[in-house]
Amino acid sequence: MDKKIKIGIIAIIIIVIAIIAASSYLGNSSDNNATHIVVTVPGHAGEPEAGFNPLTGWGCGHLDFNPLVQSTLFKTGSDGNFTGDLATDYKISSDELTWTVNIRDNVKFSDNTSLTAKDVAFTFNEARSSNSQLDMSNLDHVTALNDTSVEFKLKKPQSSFIYDLRYVGIVKADGYNNETYGSNPIGSGPYKLKQWDKGQQAIFVVNDNYYGKKPYFTQVTMLFPEENTAFELVKSGKADVVQAPFSSLNQSVDGYNLVDYSSPRAQGIALPYLNDTGLKTEGGNPVGNNVTGDPAIRKALNVGINREEIVKSVYKGHAKVEYTGVDSQKYGNPIGKIKDNNPEEAKKILEDAGWKDSNGDGIREKNGVNASFKVYYSSKDQSRQALATIVAEQAKDLGINIELTGADWDTIYKNMYSQGSVMQQSSDNPYKTEYQQFHSKTNFSEDDYMNPGAYNNSEVDKYLEDALSQSPDQANSYWSKAAYINNNSGFAPNADAPWIWVADYDYCYFVKNTVDMGTAPTMGQDYMANIVDWKRK
Repeated sequence: MDKKIKIGIIAIIIIVIAIIAASSYLGNSSDNNATHIVVTVPGHAGEPEAGFNPLTGWGCGHLDFNPLVQSTLFKTGSDGNFTGDLATDYKISSDELTWTVNIRDNVKFSDNTSLTAKDVAFTFNEARSSNSQLDMSNLDHVTALNDTSVEFKLKKPQSSFIYDLRYVGIVKADGYNNETYGSNPIGSGPYKLKQWDKGQQAIFVVNDNYYGKKPYFTQVTMLFPEENTAFELVKSGKADVVQAPFSSLNQSVDGYNLVDYSSPRAQGIALPYLNDTGLKTEGGNPVGNNVTGDPAIRKALNVGINREEIVKSVYKGHAKVEYTGVDSQKYGNPIGKIKDNNPEEAKKILEDAGWKDSNGDGIREKNGVNASFKVYYSSKDQSRQALATIVAEQAKDLGINIELTGADWDTIYKNMYSQGSVMQQSSDNPYKTEYQQFHSKTNFSEDDYMNPGAYNNSEVDKYLEDALSQSPDQANSYWSKAAYINNNSGFAPNADAPWIWVADYDYCYFVKNTVDMGTAPTMGQDYMANIVDWKRK
């Protein structure tokens, strides 16, 4: 055979072998990538500084969060009601002070050791002092009765305690170190931490010991972008699921779908409820405002603004109007709502209360005081800035002047008792959304951002306190009543109106069209709550 022909045949054989090898490699790579997914935790939640430790804030208090590495006692079911995760059942004593929870007996941690009631008791006893996200001050102590039963003792009745049992991921008691656990967490959730490159990403892989449904995705890579860079991950196709930044809500990207999940993320403006009488905060800052302290100002703003217009223009339709802060909750009170977009009625409220524009400058006055106040918003949050801007524009038509100030949170906290502030709440826990938000404050601290307008109503306090003393099933009627007792009592806009609640801002995600995220989560669930049901199309 001619030498050149031999060389040619050998070359062809080498090429064929290379093609086969490459095809095999690419096929394996494709198979691996198919079960790997890249997601983001957006800038507002951010990378956990102390790592993936529920006792230092990982996942705690953030809706119905799936902490991935850890299991929780309860979770929210597809019907929106509580269902067991580690827990099999629970009972409450007749005095509402003792909660006994039974747990699964077949659970192992990722290191192959058994999870028992001792670990549950340790987790919650530790959470009383180390948890930076939850108020566990009412928990007296927790005791493991045996391997599968744990007893929680409360200092006073708390119907909302069931929410705390849903939030906290269970850690392993033996060998727990608060300083190092976050970097090397041991849990019983569907995944375990493989690698954490601080400031960049965390990689989770399947926990083979997980007692529940085995996830399709064998690896989850979690990125922590700033909000202003998150959209670049979508445009470059480098992530499968990205929480949509506010500025991208009206954009589309080939290969991605923009998915909306209904949310209790209520945004609005907290208004100082008290008049300025010289009272000061613990830090020496003023409390009260003689403009917003007049109920006519607060009611007129609630009646006069056009929430539907705000939803369309600010949120590009990715929201729904909100009136009481808890409209979408089981304990919401529809009687507390008002008919808004009624500027004529708003002007009448102001006129009847003595707020008139006597000098023709477009700003109403009363007793020599202009209807003018400041509203502070986080300068890093575009949605809050846009919300404040359009409310100020609409208020101007009513003769009320709102001066907008973008600032850092320390500055906002110093001024929230004396000026308006753009705030939000995104929990479904009534202890947070009602008790902490509307129960009267006895001290004014810049470290306590709940009830930022210092709302104060003893009648409302009574209903909120009574709600805590009921069983979980009976409490909702009391939570609901606190919103509206009568026209002049309750935190709803047609009563005391301490807030201008505006909208429930949807959670929006850019999702690759190759990803199936399963059934949409129920209200109050985080988008990764059902990650075990996710798969590649």
